[in-house]
Order: sequence, then C-alpha cells, then structure tokens
Amino acid sequence: MEYRLLIVEDDAQIREIIEDYFTADNKKERFAVSCAKDGLEAEEILGEREFDLIFLDVMLPYLDGFSICRKIRKTCDVPVIFLTARTLEEDVLRGFETGCDDYVTKPFSLPTLYAKSLALLNRAKGTVLDESVTIGSITVNPNTMSVSVKGKNIELPPKEYELLLYLIRHKEWVVSRDALLNAVWGYDYEGGDRVVDNHIKKLRKALGPAGGQIKTIISKGYKITGS
Repeated sequence: MEYRLLIVEDDAQIREIIEDYFTADNKKERFAVSCAKDGLEAEEILGEREFDLIFLDVMLPYLDGFSICRKIRKTCDVPVIFLTARTLEEDVLRGFETGCDDYVTKPFSLPTLYAKSLALLNRAKGTVLDESVTIGSITVNPNTMSVSVKGKNIELPPKEYELLLYLIRHKEWVVSRDALLNAVWGYDYEGGDRVVDNHIKKLRKALGPAGGQIKTIISKGYKITGS
C-alpha cells in the first residue's frame, strides 16, 4: 500500500532529505509525500486532504507546530511526530500534551525515523507486521530493534545498530561514508567521516564471523552482502 505523508518544515534542505529518503525505490513501504513550509500552508493542505502520518516542526512561520497539533487532534488521531531543535524537557512535555505520538530532536537519524514511522503506522492500522530482514547470517527486526547472527541474539550500541540497519536496507549497494554520516549522525554533523570507519570496525567485531559480510569498497564506502 501507499502511505500519505505530510512534512511540515520551514527548512527546504531538511524537507528534501526526508522526502528523498522516504520515497527511495528500495524502501519496503511506499510513501506519497506532500510538504508545507509554514503553519498556514499546513493548515490549508490539511483542510484539503487526509494523511496517514505527519512530521511537524515546532518553530514555524505564522503558526507554530504546537498549535497545529492541537487543531489536528480536534478532528482526527493521525500519527504525528514532532521534528524539532527544541530539546528542553518542558518543550518535550508540551509536545506530548498537545497530542503528538513521538518527539524527535534534530539532528536525527533517518533510518530510526523511518522505523519509528512504520511502527506508528502499523499500530494505527491495528497491526504489527514482522519486518525482520535477513541477509546471510544476519537478521535485523526494526520493530523490536533486535539483531541476531545465525539465530543468536546480539546486543549492539545505538550507532552500530543504525549503521547495520542502514546497510541492510541498502543491501548489495555501495553506500558512501557521507551517506552513512547523514543517515546515522544527522545532516548537520560537524565531525569527519573517520567516525564511520571507527564504528564499522566496532560493528564488525560485534557481529563476529558475520562481520565479514560488511565489505570495504576502496575510495567508495561500504556494502553488506550475503556472504
């Protein structure tokens, strides 16, 4: 099926990054994306059509995200995820008080946002789908954020888990270090791409013999294969 996603965000770069990720051909679920650059445009779009999921910035021109969320909750229970740079506890609490389903702070991980979105959509539809993905000896289930190698569960730190999930969602593709940086550390991460190499090294070690499935492509990046 195809889900209808509304992105309400005044930063054009962030809108484009999210839309490109959620509409990529390799994704399991299809998304039809609409965008609004301010609160008034969001109100207009919401008055014209229904959506399955909404990403909502807090700090918007004309009408802030909290106000929009309150108006949405008067008429429907569509899942709403706040995407915002406001990290104070009082802002997070206010977000949930207005009726949001999740509160994600910037910079955020695109694979994690995608996994959160599918989990919310599945709950909204009254179903929890088995979305486990297996390649070679490695199995990842984004719904439970669990990883196993040959059926044996292993624990991964958050960054190693997100790297593995991104590589598996792009299995057999060569993924650049920049792409991994943007996906796992966020689009505005200021560190160098050596951080990717260091965490890939840790990930391979945690996976044991299955770590060899993550291949280094000289001058290009990494890819994960079935052997």
